[in-house]
Amino acid sequence: MARWLVLLYALFFLAGSNAHSRPKFTVRSQTDTATTSPGNTTIENLDPASYVNVFIGTTNGGHVFPGATLPHGMVKVGLDTDSPGNQAGYDANITFNATGFSQLHDSGTGGGTSLSNFKLWPLPECDSFSSCNTSMSVRKTLRKVLPDGSPDDAGSPGYFATNLSTGVQVELTASHHTALHRYTFPPSSREPRIVVDITNDGLISNTEPVVNINTTTGRVTGGARFASSFGPGRYGVYTCVDFKGDGYDFEAPTEYGVWLENAPVQNSTQLIQLYSGFLSEMGALLTFPPSSNSLHTTILARVGVSFISSDRACANAESEIPDFNFDETVATARETWNELLSRIQVDTEGVDNEITELFYSSLYRTHISPADYTGENPNWSSTEPYYDSFYCNWDTYRTLYPLMSLHDPEVFARIVRGMINIQQHEGWLPECRGATVQQFIQGGSNGDPILGEFFVKFHEHASALNVSADNLYTALLADAEEQSPNWNLQGRQTNVWKQYNFIPSDIYGSGGTATKQVSRTLEYSFGDFSISQVAKILNKTDDVAKYQARAGNFINVWNERVTLPGNSSIKGMMQASHSPPRFADGQWNYTDPRHCSINDPLQSTCYLDATNRDGFYESSPMVYSQYVPQDTAKLISLQGGNESFINRLDLIFDQNYFDVTDEPSQQIPFMYHYANRPGLSTQRSRIILAASYNTTVNGLPGNDDSGKPCKSAMGSYAVFYLVGMYPLPATRQFLLASPHFPKVTFFNPVFNSTTTIIAKNFRGNPQNGTGGTVFVKSVTIDGQPWHSNCYLDWDVFVNGSTVELELTSDINTTCGEGSDALPPSLSTGGYSGSI
Repeated sequence: MARWLVLLYALFFLAGSNAHSRPKFTVRSQTDTATTSPGNTTIENLDPASYVNVFIGTTNGGHVFPGATLPHGMVKVGLDTDSPGNQAGYDANITFNATGFSQLHDSGTGGGTSLSNFKLWPLPECDSFSSCNTSMSVRKTLRKVLPDGSPDDAGSPGYFATNLSTGVQVELTASHHTALHRYTFPPSSREPRIVVDITNDGLISNTEPVVNINTTTGRVTGGARFASSFGPGRYGVYTCVDFKGDGYDFEAPTEYGVWLENAPVQNSTQLIQLYSGFLSEMGALLTFPPSSNSLHTTILARVGVSFISSDRACANAESEIPDFNFDETVATARETWNELLSRIQVDTEGVDNEITELFYSSLYRTHISPADYTGENPNWSSTEPYYDSFYCNWDTYRTLYPLMSLHDPEVFARIVRGMINIQQHEGWLPECRGATVQQFIQGGSNGDPILGEFFVKFHEHASALNVSADNLYTALLADAEEQSPNWNLQGRQTNVWKQYNFIPSDIYGSGGTATKQVSRTLEYSFGDFSISQVAKILNKTDDVAKYQARAGNFINVWNERVTLPGNSSIKGMMQASHSPPRFADGQWNYTDPRHCSINDPLQSTCYLDATNRDGFYESSPMVYSQYVPQDTAKLISLQGGNESFINRLDLIFDQNYFDVTDEPSQQIPFMYHYANRPGLSTQRSRIILAASYNTTVNGLPGNDDSGKPCKSAMGSYAVFYLVGMYPLPATRQFLLASPHFPKVTFFNPVFNSTTTIIAKNFRGNPQNGTGGTVFVKSVTIDGQPWHSNCYLDWDVFVNGSTVELELTSDINTTCGEGSDALPPSLSTGGYSGSI
């Protein structure tokens, strides 16, 4: 049986070698996974953070950040490694060296390694100050190894720790803009030293570095400019590092100096004192007096960070952690995480512990990004919130923001306000953004469904949440109507979109690459659907008609003649098209429906590449031909009716076109609902969860985009599957299956309501996701029969209703009787009434 919920002191030290008292809560080591034995409790009586395993997905391309942070915190302090897959700094693979403990990270992204700025590094022994190894390639070292072969790392929400092979124990915690490090040196270390690395970010991209040392206090300030990880821009960031003895006092370091590469220069205090222009690595090195009160010397390092200035970084640190109290900072972080995580509570009776751990670990990851950079925007002054680390809206609009609607609407409102403020200053809503600079767009203008999601669900409370309806709608219209000068970075290729009602493949206009024409057409269509839903609430009748018509533009890239090679029964496919007259012979481009899938005979890729002329981004025509969430009924008609539609869905799964690692596939398991076969959706979603997610360091498919795909996206995706729902962004509907728990409750602080979903006849979860008493036979809401077994309306969560699901083992359940039993679609009159 795997170890689970062990105490921190039991993880870290052999008997008799404890150097420091540990926090009094449970944390996880890297290999601590939950047992498969059922639980028998309700999480409301526990500490939900104890169910969070921060190490899930931290190797093999998961790119998950396991370090210390607050919900949406700017500072994310953690261990960096020399792994080639260190997009989040960390890698759980023990073969990779530790290189430093940096203050800023993203989680679950693809692309280049972002941030990883301002590494600190402990040196227990050097022959002399000038002989200390300061260069990252020389100083790096392995972590200690536990008996099971895993690294001696541990963590929980707001806390991370490791033991290095040099004998130094490192512990990390964080406030919003400040990290606090605790370095416990071995007894043999009589001249403990700490390296402050100003220049080595994740991309090794620094320019304009500044380093200063205050000889009286030992304070180190500095900063540099660095390259963005997924776009053409550069950003500046600054730090302020103070030191304090833990359990003893010292007035100043005993030695200090600036270092270049692997050469510390003692008594230098500024980079300008050295000829630094020929070298790329720079920072400060300080020596501290050992403790006279303890066998071990423990030094605290407080690291403030700012995107404005070093002075601001110092102010952040002094205001947030004034007294260097490590345990108090850990406890505050834990309390903050517990309040947030406890808004969704689950009954674990009859549920394997691993399911509960997967649930709370996934929910935890959804609150790492985007990051709250309010007050840290160097591009303009504003009193509005500013959020960053959007990786990317294309990754997250499908599931992340609908999950926030359910339990964290106040932060959602702040994110929306920040997005609107970006549009007011830059002209268009942000799409992909990191470290205060624009990054490359992946899909369309996917800020549109995010704003639509907020307003459709919270328009009656928008004013109280300080969201201006007028400003929100103006921001949406900017995306829809105004041509962006560079649609690679923001906005749309609007003029062509409005002229042709799709993006033709033979138009090479200035302002962006001529790629992704089909996938952008589909994304723009859904964006305009989202705008139509906002227009409806605002009683803008003409705009409702206009944008609902544009929501139907997907039909202009549907070629009914294309079949799947080797299977002529799969007929009709999304394809790239020339400008009109496009339906004449020869006017369609042909993209093999297998393209960019595991079945592609050419093994093609379709990422951000200016030579990519096939029309699709990150997925195949087989998958994109299923992406019309606003009008799936029309899609069923185009594909030959319910039976043909179901057969196509089955083939997508059976021949592995479905890709759990990529967002365009996410809605496909639930699409059987629209063909009146919700039992098939329930089984598909459970099989995917059982096969693709677990609580090990390899336990996530792809990367957790918050890439391919974002971990905020993959985390929210897993949460919805586990609670038995799938969201329809910018609508008031959630597709319905059965939860993996007998009861789930959602507390919404804006409505001050608690909604309860009860699975009657709950008999556990089949291990492989197949069969079981998991199919919804009937639904009641507050004791009254509900007209559909396939979806719930948002009113359930506004009112704090009790939803009871009668479960059966019969997979042949239907959505129910009547025209309103099936989920809505535009072509069948859905989304046309009042909201």
